[in-house]
Amino acid sequence: MAVQWLAPRDTPAAADPLEAVAQALILSHPPAFGPEGGVRRVAIAVNDKTRPVPHHHLLPPLLTKLEAAGLAPETITLIIAAGTHVPMPPEEFGLVLPPEILRRYPVICHNCEDHSNLVCLGKTQRGVDVWVNRQFMEADLRIVVGNIEPHQFMGWSGGVKSAAIGLAGKEMINANHALMSEPGAELGHYDDNPMRQEVEEIGQMMGVHYALNAILNDHKQIVHALAGDPATVMRAGIPLARRICQVEVAAAFDLLVVSPGGHPKDINVYQGQKALGHASLVVKPGGAIILAMACPEGAGSRAYEAFMADPDMTSYEAVLARYRREGYRIGPHKAFQIARDASRVRLMTVSDMPADFARRLLLNPVGSLDEALALARRDLPPHPRVGVMPVANATIPALA
Repeated sequence: MAVQWLAPRDTPAAADPLEAVAQALILSHPPAFGPEGGVRRVAIAVNDKTRPVPHHHLLPPLLTKLEAAGLAPETITLIIAAGTHVPMPPEEFGLVLPPEILRRYPVICHNCEDHSNLVCLGKTQRGVDVWVNRQFMEADLRIVVGNIEPHQFMGWSGGVKSAAIGLAGKEMINANHALMSEPGAELGHYDDNPMRQEVEEIGQMMGVHYALNAILNDHKQIVHALAGDPATVMRAGIPLARRICQVEVAAAFDLLVVSPGGHPKDINVYQGQKALGHASLVVKPGGAIILAMACPEGAGSRAYEAFMADPDMTSYEAVLARYRREGYRIGPHKAFQIARDASRVRLMTVSDMPADFARRLLLNPVGSLDEALALARRDLPPHPRVGVMPVANATIPALA
């Protein structure tokens, strides 16, 4: 049985990642970084523990540059851009930031439901009220740090998204993510993606001055570093990321064995679901997907768990019907995405979650990968097309 390996292109890391970042900063024609340019306070949006951002390589050259421009460490605040994720308590900050940075600079975590720390900037062209983090907006220099990588409905992460979504109010994020069913809100789409283009509009309203982004290989190592105007960084970075992440597929598969890509991509179902979304694009109707994801933090969303705790949520059809009735909500949208994809394929999951809990989420848990493979083989046609996606969250499978 021939098996196709679907993974990002094997790409060597930058020989010296700190130097690669430093060179990107030098070449970026940055805005005035210090007091001479009127900058007295800086805010830097950094991603939370659900993103494999190499902050230990990205931040030191940036912070050194800011201090060299005359800014004291206490004037540079790092804001963990949690979006609608559960805000990280201070004792968890070490999961995303090196200890030397935590000792030297103020660090806070955004809470999308803390309305006292949100400020309204007006409305988008769609009429959505733009509520964002007050401390970020009060800074003279606003910077975003993150990765450019595929996103199942935003098209691409990176650029202003770390602030425009990561530092936004819950209602605004809901309004933006409600576009996930619109044409163009798809994996790998940018210019024609209504969600992503609204994020760009929000980023302009926020006045995000500067972006420092990395493009990683499948070992989570920096291949490229880009810095400068956020829109310019995205335009330059997407083709570089696509060359690494996109895999051509001749025809749809009968069976795909899939992993999100290890920690933190499978920290919970909220993150791990993305692997199912990517894989389902290239599986035949009625084909099988075996999804292996550890999920040590369970579902990853209280709202998602509450939605699935309804005793009527016993089938994908029931989930889809309720979602159509109630409309988009952050958290329950994960139930919709899983039901949408799993209703057209045969889904089995292998995880560390208790089997009863996984069954309540309609994830069809199986005890081991060997058991799942044995079950899948029973229904395979002669000469099946079989594939393996070991880093699915960072892979764009493209049918030829």
